[in-house]
Amino acid sequence: MNQTAITSVPMHIQNICKSFGDHEVLKQVNIEIQKGEFFTLLGSSGCGKTTLLRCIAGFEKPTSGTIRFGDWDVGLLNPWEKDVGFVFQNYALWPHKTVFENIAYGLKLRKKSKAEIDEMVRWAVDLIDLPDVESRYPNQLSGGQQQRIAIARALVIEPQVLLLDEPLSNLDAKLRIKMRQDIKNLQKKLGITTVYVTHDQEEALEISDHIAVFSEGVVQQIGSPEEIYEDPQNRFVANFVGKSNFVDGTASADGFRTLGGTDIPYNVPASVRGACVLSFRPESAVLSEGPNAIQGEIVDSFYRGTGYQYIVQLDAGCRVAVEHAGKLHTGDTVSLVLNQAIFFDAKTGVRL
Repeated sequence: MNQTAITSVPMHIQNICKSFGDHEVLKQVNIEIQKGEFFTLLGSSGCGKTTLLRCIAGFEKPTSGTIRFGDWDVGLLNPWEKDVGFVFQNYALWPHKTVFENIAYGLKLRKKSKAEIDEMVRWAVDLIDLPDVESRYPNQLSGGQQQRIAIARALVIEPQVLLLDEPLSNLDAKLRIKMRQDIKNLQKKLGITTVYVTHDQEEALEISDHIAVFSEGVVQQIGSPEEIYEDPQNRFVANFVGKSNFVDGTASADGFRTLGGTDIPYNVPASVRGACVLSFRPESAVLSEGPNAIQGEIVDSFYRGTGYQYIVQLDAGCRVAVEHAGKLHTGDTVSLVLNQAIFFDAKTGVRL
């Protein structure tokens, strides 16, 4: 048994719809996942991401559409008929079984011999770096250790696809950071096609090869972490992933004017004119003097460890957040220079 025993496949999700009664949870979802890719479904609670994962696993059946692992149509198959490993949010370990018995459970269902089971469980325990725990019970382990056991149980059956449903949400913040790094390292080592569900934007940006951002059953954007953060295709993505400023106003060849009448000097693209929304990240503006500077007043501040985030009032109807390393005070007048911005349609929220 070695890491090459796992054979990964690409995944094709085409026109997937899923309804529960009259409630449509997934709406024409189309996603292509490459062989060996770490792909994340990102969205808030109730957006449809876990329902899609359960359809991939076979716990739910799509109302329409197809799901293929390579050339194999698996959309209507049951979980035990698919070659997948599933890691649940609550670990789902058998409390009355030892670690060895938990990991070996799927192998016994597959009628593996005792010698094969012993070898494969040892491989899985070594893989997750938890020696000498095979005889313990789940309640004798920490949350992080239990999650490792759940991952080992999913991988020991040599699945073509690994599915993880918010696997770190029950862990404390520091352990979550370590575990997500461990999961990514393990996935890279095995080269297994992985679909990961989370509502945590930072988690998704750190560990994913590609991300699909969901809202109300619709895929809003698919892209690399850099594309999702730096090049959002609509206002929802810009607002959901990271922090963004949104300023209503009017764009012209001369720049952008807020509804309150403040001019924001910026080289507005020729395709952007009239009523729209200017958007920028707090780190895309600097507090600095210059010919294109905008005057404002600090009305609030937040210490971030590596610096401060300041809320700057530009006019009666417009406040924006900016980042700055130095200590300033409420009531200070500052000059703000905008380095990078994007524009959205004021009505539809679509990127202009």
